[in-house]
This record gives sequence, structure tokens and C-alpha cells, in this order.
Amino acid sequence: MPVYKIDAAHTAAEFSARHMMVTTVRGSFKTVNGTLSYNPENPALSSVEAVIDTNSMSSTGVQQRDDHLRSPDFLDVVKYPTITFKSTKVEPYDNNTRAKVTGDLTIRDVTRSVVLDAEFLGETKGFQGEPHIGFTGSVKVNREDFGLNWNMALEAGGWLVGKEVSITLDVEAVGETVGQPA
Repeated sequence: MPVYKIDAAHTAAEFSARHMMVTTVRGSFKTVNGTLSYNPENPALSSVEAVIDTNSMSSTGVQQRDDHLRSPDFLDVVKYPTITFKSTKVEPYDNNTRAKVTGDLTIRDVTRSVVLDAEFLGETKGFQGEPHIGFTGSVKVNREDFGLNWNMALEAGGWLVGKEVSITLDVEAVGETVGQPA
């Protein structure tokens, strides 16, 4: 089965959560690595392993908030430098263009099984003849399930940070150049 390496320059890992119960704050991670094994004839045999560098977290729009998210209150990037996902099952549907990808998500050394809604975006050849494939996937998790418990009560009621976090991955992966030995 062909193995593809995640192209970090063309891959995005983004997250969003509610702020003060009235708006959504978005952020991203710049560095995502990993591999995909993709079988177009039988996508159920496919798999993915992804590693996100937590210190590459950026872009919430406020430096103080970015620093707080990197701190021990949230990601604790010094102690937990990565977030990982390793698939355990792929269930294709919709003519094999979509799949439920079950896997182990690890944040702060806490591992939980999650199900990503994934979509195959296509396949093409690069400038050197190497195969490129694209996928997008998303999942919603309760951050407290991973030990991200910091919060602050609001005077008017409710909480500063929502429990639910949406995670979206847009992945481009590159296979070996056509004609090169496997």
C-alpha cells in the first residue's frame, strides 16, 4: 500500500473554542508531520499517524492569549511538546470519498479515542512526478477530557472558555516519485 508523508508546508491544523460564551476564537499550529497509508481500492485498509508540535501554536490574534495557551494552564508545551493522532479504524462511505476515521488522540499525555469526519479531496502529480493526495478531517472534543481544565467564571454567569474544541486538519501528503525504487 502506498505510503505518503505529510507535507508540513501545505498542511494546516486549526482549532476553535467559544470565548465568553458569545464568540469563537480560532488558532492554528504551524508544524504538522506524519504519514498516511492510503489504499484507493480499499480505503478501509488505510491509516494515518500525525504529530503536531504544540510550540508551533499561533494565530489566535492576541499574543497574551497565545502565551497563555502554551502555558501549564492549557497545552504546557514545555512538558508536552506534541499532540498525536494514530488511526485504529477507517470506515469509508459516500463512494469512498468520505470516512469515519477512529483513532487515538493524545493531548498532554492523555489518550482518548475520537472519530474524525474525513473527506478525500483528490490526487494529483507534483512537478517531479511524485503523487500528492489531499484530505480534510474534523472532530469536536471536550478539552477537559484531556486535562485542559483551566477556566474562569464570568460575573454575568457562564465561563470564559468553552469546553468544546473543534479541531480541523487540512492535509496534503506526498508519495515517492514515480520511477524511484520503493
